[in-house]
Amino acid sequence: MLKIYTDHQFITEQYRSCVFPLLFDLCYSKNLKLAEKYQIIYDINHSDIVIVPIDINNFFINNKTEWLYNFIDNALKIQKKVWIYSGGDYGYSINRPVFTFRLGGFNSQMDNQTFIMPSFISDPYDIIQKEFNPIAKNKIPEIGFVGHASNSKLKWGKEFLIYLFRNYKRITKQLFADFHPFYPSTIKRYEYLRLLQKSDLIKTNFIFRNKYRAGVKTESDRKKTTLDFFENIASNPYTFCVRGVGNFSVRFYETLAMGRIPFVIDTDFRLPLEGIVNWEKYCVIVKEGNVCKALIAFHEEISDIDFKKMQIDNRNLWLNYLNREAYFSEVYSLFKENS
Repeated sequence: MLKIYTDHQFITEQYRSCVFPLLFDLCYSKNLKLAEKYQIIYDINHSDIVIVPIDINNFFINNKTEWLYNFIDNALKIQKKVWIYSGGDYGYSINRPVFTFRLGGFNSQMDNQTFIMPSFISDPYDIIQKEFNPIAKNKIPEIGFVGHASNSKLKWGKEFLIYLFRNYKRITKQLFADFHPFYPSTIKRYEYLRLLQKSDLIKTNFIFRNKYRAGVKTESDRKKTTLDFFENIASNPYTFCVRGVGNFSVRFYETLAMGRIPFVIDTDFRLPLEGIVNWEKYCVIVKEGNVCKALIAFHEEISDIDFKKMQIDNRNLWLNYLNREAYFSEVYSLFKENS
């Protein structure tokens, strides 16, 4: 069991939405399986791990940086491992030897004490009320996508203005986030999808949205577009995935959860539990370039049996490693070995 110390003044309803995810499971949802692995204690000297209780961005935004660094430095002085959580699309790196948990970032810029968390999602099969079954391999690859994709110059201009505004806020310390170069994800997404559509050797099943979540406003429309989204993943063995505003893709995890194969563009991302999970066994990762050639080559080389097995393995990967409970169970094993 790992002994966890944190500051309980932040474990309240006020901070529920931004609490460190493991603390949410231990203190709010009372996850019994994780409670067998992690024990919260009230004496920092007897702890194995010291956790900054909430998203560190809250301290910067609310002018409580001194409290944050004092809390971290006091733990480091007594040689404790410190975990921090940096939420949001970008994440923020601080100048301390801590273990950072975040959703995305650039692999080439992150140290080996940075842990990528999956996007913690509900089981999509509960939403569409179906059971998982692998899809048999057909002669040509079938790939799906439902989402926001456009080649509009107006859209490009809007994304660039948003990018400039965010950078202005970052430079003026109104926003605390790592620098991200401009990446017009909506435009890039459209360009890759159109390349795939033009190939006679690929079957595509794409639904282009002009706005995020099709701009839905009513609950009934929201349910319909959600069903359309997950039904598309369920109906196609491959799903196209590329980063959004942040350098990660929620669709990537949704595809794995449904036992389908992510076809993902490598944008210098890092995936969760690297070193534990051999990601090349679970997805097709391609460099920016000839996406059609990469998909066709992979599909030709994989056997009918391995094609179905890969889908089964992907579903099991999500169940056993990538949901909240499973992920922090793996993190526990990693730190327990080194404690």
